[in-house]
Amino acid sequence: MRIHDVAALLLAALAGGALGGFFFGGLWWTVRRTLSSGQSALWLLGSLMLRTGVTLLGFYAIGAGQWERMAACLAGFAVARMVVTWMTGRWADRHTPAPRETGHAPQP
Repeated sequence: MRIHDVAALLLAALAGGALGGFFFGGLWWTVRRTLSSGQSALWLLGSLMLRTGVTLLGFYAIGAGQWERMAACLAGFAVARMVVTWMTGRWADRHTPAPRETGHAPQP
């Protein structure tokens, strides 16, 4: 394996990470948007079509008919999923109000 091949695989993995960030970040944004929207189904369907279309076209362009590039792209996509899941969980922890304490039941 030549250095050119390794560089192509690294670029494919980075591109897969970008696609994953777009896909899963867009999913997170869409879910948050639909919570306050009166047209949730339209948002969800439109987002699904856009995210899936861009991701599939990206995989097709990056893979270029080579399974090694496709596998590297998929690995980057999977890593991006973990990163976005971690980041959105941290964001939710910081932006979710603390639950209010309830009073105790009266003692007999």
